[in-house]
Amino acid sequence: MGLSANAPLLTLGESTAEAVERALQNAYPGAARVGAVVAGQGAEQAGEQAVHGLSVPAVCAEVSYVDGVTGGNVFLLPVEGARRLAATMGAEHDAGSAEGAELTEMELSAVGEAMNQMMSAAALATSSVLGQEVEISPPQIRVVTTEAEAAEILRASAAPHVLTVSFTVADVSARLIQLVPNAFVVRMDRALEAQTTEYTTAPLGAALRAVPVRVWAELGRARMPAGTSLDLPTGSVVELDREVEDPVDLYVDGLHFATGRLRVAEDGSLQLEVEQVLGLGGAATAVAELAPPSSPPAVAVADEPEVADAPEAADEIPQAEPESPTESTEV
Repeated sequence: MGLSANAPLLTLGESTAEAVERALQNAYPGAARVGAVVAGQGAEQAGEQAVHGLSVPAVCAEVSYVDGVTGGNVFLLPVEGARRLAATMGAEHDAGSAEGAELTEMELSAVGEAMNQMMSAAALATSSVLGQEVEISPPQIRVVTTEAEAAEILRASAAPHVLTVSFTVADVSARLIQLVPNAFVVRMDRALEAQTTEYTTAPLGAALRAVPVRVWAELGRARMPAGTSLDLPTGSVVELDREVEDPVDLYVDGLHFATGRLRVAEDGSLQLEVEQVLGLGGAATAVAELAPPSSPPAVAVADEPEVADAPEAADEIPQAEPESPTESTEV
């Protein structure tokens, strides 16, 4: 990866690592970050390197982004460090247990609470740097027994960028691994260039222009309790927060990129006429065709429910693959 591509990644990684360090200090005074943030490209290639040398078994806390982008945050803490962290938080420990024994339910619960705080801090820091809310799934807490198992969690995310930073907790080396989607890199690249340059065209570097991204249109959203959304029968009508004549939002890998109006082509397919590209000096007009539905609605679970009627668009960005539209209920 070139320097221009690394700059936004490292800026994001530093902010997130600092937030996690503060949360760790609250849970375990003396915990500290060790070394700089290391950037790698592709969870498939960088995942194994990110967990190399990690002491296992280890407690793993994982959260995923749920707002249409891939990636998330993973924190790995070896069991012995987790046991000492739990003791600091008041969890009882059987003094007769041998070192290396499995964590008790109470210890795992205490460590899980500390990790929840770290993951929340990481998401807030990411939101602050990007200038927009980042939604995450409820944290998953599990115990991994091998490096290969930990690496597989990272590979499964399919995130294009991996940031790794080491911490010490109770004299044990832990890892924070950030799985960053392309949309975040584009957002950061724009923010950094805007600090020194006024522009009227998209300020994408050559390395970013060829990155494939997913594009979709969002007609509107609604909020409802999780129980209500799960009880919706077939044929139910959900009222969205938009009027028929309101503009439609266009998203690129989760980034609110433009607004426009829906049109119906002669062949019956949906199209989106782009009226304004956000963040640019003037309005732009273009037409993107929306693919017809080819799969049933997908349901994603999050902390706060949102219902989005969001058919995805076949984008006009070079090398992007067309996506089928889905309706998603975010809980």
